[in-house]
Amino acid sequence: MNTVVINQVSKRFGDTIAVDNVSFHVAPGEIFGLLGPNGAGKTTTIRMMLGILQPDSGYIEVFGGPMTEEKKNRVGYLPEERGLYADLKLMDVILYLASLKGMSRKTAVSRAETYLKQLDLWEHRHKKLNALSRGMHQKAQFIVTVLHDPDLIIVDEPFSGLDPVNTQLIKNMLLDMRTQGKSIIMSTHQMHQVETMCDRIVLINRGRVMLEGEVKEVRRRFAGNTIEVSGNGSFAHLPHVIHAEQHNGIWHLALDETTTPHNFLRELMHQDDIEIEHFSIALPSLNEIFIRIVGENTEVNQ
Repeated sequence: MNTVVINQVSKRFGDTIAVDNVSFHVAPGEIFGLLGPNGAGKTTTIRMMLGILQPDSGYIEVFGGPMTEEKKNRVGYLPEERGLYADLKLMDVILYLASLKGMSRKTAVSRAETYLKQLDLWEHRHKKLNALSRGMHQKAQFIVTVLHDPDLIIVDEPFSGLDPVNTQLIKNMLLDMRTQGKSIIMSTHQMHQVETMCDRIVLINRGRVMLEGEVKEVRRRFAGNTIEVSGNGSFAHLPHVIHAEQHNGIWHLALDETTTPHNFLRELMHQDDIEIEHFSIALPSLNEIFIRIVGENTEVNQ
């Protein structure tokens, strides 16, 4: 059973259509990327998923049915905006919010100690939130999000304000939660993190789904007539090569429209002065795909 099902959901605010016939699902044990530019409808979709807003049409299922107060205790949500009580001490805030999720104080204290030490916040546990750095505050919000061991974790820009070391810490924790069977929805503009972490994505723009699928399949879908090749020989001056660049020993060759990567490889195999060590179709980054899809949609609507 899918953890989340969004089926033909729409939401309007006055004359503005925030979400327009959006559909996707999220399975247990996967990290799902909910992507899109600012104002695309991502936050509205999340708020409908959490039962904060109700869709005008379509339906949403979480854990097999409508969201309930009981189900909310199985969800952890890290919003992009900081929402903790800034004038209270870190440990007090963690324990208070844990109690709202139905956790006993004993369990909450034990788990809080584990997470605070793991994220290098233990010595700051008696400091007020407004005395913490931006990165510390972000880690505190992450602890509050996952302390009650939720089955569905929704994180909006989870790496905001974090240095590379702490980014890797949070990343590893999320990947570990995925192996535990958690469903994780990640909304971020850091496309390189999406490429390395997400199993599937949906790209929303102007409230509509523009792209959906497995990350690897999406990148293959947008692969152009460019290849990556390494070995011995003069690759830059071969027939059908219209542009050539070399980085770290790998040639990136753009081919003309009269050939395909498959046909070009067959021709290479018959070149006596060429020795091939590596050959692959160059896949575009998700960042390139994002810019292309959003840019084309923006031009159409101007």
